[in-house]
Parts: sequence; structure tokens; C-alpha cells
Amino acid sequence: MINYTIYPNKSSDQWVTFVHGAGGSSSIWFKQIRDFQKHFNVLLLDLRGHGNSQPTLKEAFQKKYTFSALANDILEVLDHLKIEKSHFVGISLGTILIRQLAEMYPNRVQSMILGGAILKMNFRSQILMRLGNVFKYVLPYLVLYRFFAFVIMPKKSHKQSRLLFINEAKKLYQKEFIKWFKLTAEINPVLRWFRQVELDIPTLYVMGNEDYMFLPSVRKVVEKHYKSSQLFVIEQCGHVVNVEQPAIFNQNVISFLQKIA
Repeated sequence: MINYTIYPNKSSDQWVTFVHGAGGSSSIWFKQIRDFQKHFNVLLLDLRGHGNSQPTLKEAFQKKYTFSALANDILEVLDHLKIEKSHFVGISLGTILIRQLAEMYPNRVQSMILGGAILKMNFRSQILMRLGNVFKYVLPYLVLYRFFAFVIMPKKSHKQSRLLFINEAKKLYQKEFIKWFKLTAEINPVLRWFRQVELDIPTLYVMGNEDYMFLPSVRKVVEKHYKSSQLFVIEQCGHVVNVEQPAIFNQNVISFLQKIA
């Protein structure tokens, strides 16, 4: 089972589960814990190979990860803790796992907060993935990760987010990075399906106005999925919205959750 941490709130029966992105860990939510715990029970997860979820010897030799398998990791924790239903807050690739979980087990997902959501790989991100596939066995993974982090979060104001993710990525093993990177092979059909199908689950997209790689596609999807989806754009903010503008992120997400709880 993947590693998890609980911050309980005895006066609430509502759960909020936080799912980080590739290369991160549950520590990226350190600016959310205090505010969210005032209102909800909080569950933090470390995805496979990240944070304190280091793979066993058997898992280390698994050939391939899939979005379904990673979503089932999350479900396993919910079942273990006997959490029937939870709100989910994700960032970057974590938003894909939340949406995958909602596709597979919609009755377990009360709402989705998708920060820095990835719904379509634009031309620049497609080039990044191809470069990564060419060099993933040649270059140390941290070299690739630093390059990707700079392209996705290029501005001076994004520096804190870049450094946070790079420092967390240092805990990954090269083989673990490669297995996660190979997920890109199945990402396009998965995202295409997400863009086409609207789930009957309250969804809030929280995006930075400087998230030039992913914001345009999110705008289009929200226009199409207007029955269940809303978009909140944070000014002067890049991809990692919960780190760059935590006060605004926390206030608006908690307000959204309180309305539907």
C-alpha cells in the first residue's frame, strides 16, 4: 500500500484527499494542511515511488505502470481507512489520476478540484515528451526533470515551484522515473476521452493565468462541460497554483467544497 498521512477533524465527516503530481510528494501540500484541517478530515498520499512510498523489490521490477493501476492504489487506501467517499484535490498529473479514479469508481468521488489540470498535450508538450523518450535512457533523469520543470514553469515567479518539485524529484530512482515517464505513451487517448465525456461530479478547475501550456485546453473543456464544471483562474500564477498562490487557492477551494458538502 502507498504511504498516507491523516490530519483528522473530529467535528467533520467530510474527507479531502490530496494527490500530488509526478516527481512531487505529499509535502507539496504543506501550505494547504492547516486551512483545510479546520473544516475537513485531510488525507495526503505519496504515489508509487514518491515520498515515503518507495517500491518493494517486487514492485521495482514491474515493467509498466498504468493510470488504472495508480488509481487503484488510491482506492486501496480509501478502503483501508473505510472512507466511503471523498473530495479530491490534485495538481498536475495528479489531476489525471483523480479523473481516472472518478471514471472507474464515480460513487467514491464527491467532487474534484483539479489544479494545474492536464487535459491536452499541446505541440510544445508533445515535443517535450518526444525528447524525453529519446534521452530517458541516456541522460540522468534529474537533467530531464530540471529541463521539463523550466519549460512548464519558466518565469522568475515560478522559481519556488520549480525548486520544490526538483528537490522532491531527487528522491526518485532512475528506473522509477522511467516507469512514470512511460505513462506518456497512454496519456493522449486517456485525455481525449476525458475531454469528450462529462462526469456528473462537481468539478472545479483552478489554473494560473500564466499556465500557457495547459490553460487554453481547460477553458475549452469547461465551456463544453458547463453542467458540472467551473473554472477559477488565478492571476500572476503559473502551473503549481497551490504553491504559488496558496491563500487564494485555499480560500476558493474551501468555499467551493463547503457549498457542495
